[in-house]
Amino acid sequence: MTETQDLPPRLTSLTFHGPLSEPRAADLVERLALAEPSTVLDIGCGWGELMLRVLEAAPKATGRGIDLNADDLARGRTNATTRGLADRVEFLERSATDAELAPADLVLCLSASHALSGAEPPHHTTEALHALRRLVTPGGRVLLAEGYWQRPPTRGELDAMWPDASSDEYDDLAGLVDRAVEAGFRPAWVETANRDEWESFESGYQSDKEVWLATHPDHPLAEETRDKLDSHRANWLRGYQDVLGIAYLTLVPVG
Repeated sequence: MTETQDLPPRLTSLTFHGPLSEPRAADLVERLALAEPSTVLDIGCGWGELMLRVLEAAPKATGRGIDLNADDLARGRTNATTRGLADRVEFLERSATDAELAPADLVLCLSASHALSGAEPPHHTTEALHALRRLVTPGGRVLLAEGYWQRPPTRGELDAMWPDASSDEYDDLAGLVDRAVEAGFRPAWVETANRDEWESFESGYQSDKEVWLATHPDHPLAEETRDKLDSHRANWLRGYQDVLGIAYLTLVPVG
């Protein structure tokens, strides 16, 4: 049996599970809290860091996070308790499509549109936007973080990404915003992750395991961990770096 303390750590170097910097997060929280939400719903929340920050900035609000990863949810509950928010937030281990979700004043969906649709990309984005439109209260806000192509990928870049990567998986930024408008939203704010945010996220995503691997080269899990790390790094640096972007869209429902 492998001792628990000898296993590779998981994402402890990341504050947010995405390319999101502290300054951008602070701006988002301030802007979203100005709408004075009383209920916050986080789809595919992970450990729900941005949701917790919104709850701190909007002291009358309550939150609900939905995700399938038990470890991430446990981390969120621990963070909520540490910050005195445990009585205002719940983390639920369930599928967003199976859960009976009441509409909320603020809905967060950060790189989790796949949790709301089983359609093939990019149609899953359209389905997710329509689902988000149903889940936000009149006058509320949706914060959607979604991928887009910064420029058309080359065949070589696609081959270096994930299996079966295709140039039609994502829109460009204008096309993504058009989908949001067609789904019944007005884009109150459009912003995109920059290169520094991407590099910080990708490095943080790998860092814990890279350090662990350097000190556990003969561990039974070392080969598997090395293969995954090397594969992901190649996907990033040879594939989607400066090609795949993340947009943060603050959306207001029409009517």
